Amino acid sequence: MNKIIFLFFIQFFSSIYAQKSDTLVLKNNDVIIGEIKSMNKGILQIETDYSKDDFKLEWKHVKNISSTRTHIITLSSGALLNGTISKSKTPNKCEIKDIETQNRTEVSLTDIVYIKPVNDSFWDRLDASFDVGIKLTKAENLQQLTINANLGYTAKRWFATGTYKQIQSVQDNSDPIRRIDTDLSYVHLLAKDYFIPLSITTLSNTEQDIALRIISKAGYGKYILHDNKKYWGVASGLSFNHERYTGVSDANKSLELFLGTDFNLYDLGDFSIQSKVTVFPSLTENKRVRTDFNLDTKYDLPLDFFIKLSFVYNYDNKPKNDAPKDDYVFQTTFGWKLD
Repeated sequence: MNKIIFLFFIQFFSSIYAQKSDTLVLKNNDVIIGEIKSMNKGILQIETDYSKDDFKLEWKHVKNISSTRTHIITLSSGALLNGTISKSKTPNKCEIKDIETQNRTEVSLTDIVYIKPVNDSFWDRLDASFDVGIKLTKAENLQQLTINANLGYTAKRWFATGTYKQIQSVQDNSDPIRRIDTDLSYVHLLAKDYFIPLSITTLSNTEQDIALRIISKAGYGKYILHDNKKYWGVASGLSFNHERYTGVSDANKSLELFLGTDFNLYDLGDFSIQSKVTVFPSLTENKRVRTDFNLDTKYDLPLDFFIKLSFVYNYDNKPKNDAPKDDYVFQTTFGWKLD
């Protein structure tokens, strides 16, 4: 019995040690041993036994990496690899051993844009953020509240995101202003940096008399640029627009083509910039074109807090009668992210 207990403890502590067997060698020859949590957008996150919080360091400072655990690895060429990582004899390179074919591939560290352990937990794959902005002025008794919430989940070959944005403003001698945006998106990753985007978005906007607009999209896209400093993706497909205007009983339905681009720049120290533009030329309404534009600039603070500046612009060349053709929102918010 004692022998069984002894063997159990040996196996238990060996499994803990094995989980912490990932090794990084930095360009200044510092060595970090722990458990790699992820590498994305040029930032590597590793958990160690000798620190309370996970280490976060820039990927460009890593000289060697090795891990006996299985990882999903994405290269700048769009190739998706699934295997273990070991040091290469060539400086600033590593070998990836495919778990299915057992083939070894030597790649440059600068060509790796994404690393994620296969056996990580649900919480490791989850990321979330929440930010809020409040504006109060004595003049006209202005009270304005901005709320943004984001939730994301990353799997082996796909990722999903959900967002909720609300702006509410009340002041004397003026009608209340309210705008609510939601977005539920799914992206399936394919070889060579191609992807399939699916999404459902909604908009409720008193400025443009939109009681509720629901847009369902499906398309096909590709990342034109994808490295540790930036990515740029383009996509096209079909969307179905179901909208109801304030004071109008009948809903308006239309089939649209969508053309979209998404550019994200994150090698700016603590700054990151993301912009999205989507154009919707209608296929069923004569000469109707809508455009959505988003620009987010974020500055990271200690303890996972951040400050964000956002600009949103919507344009519709054929809105409801007497409604404005466009609407824009500029906001500054303070938030926290689960990373």
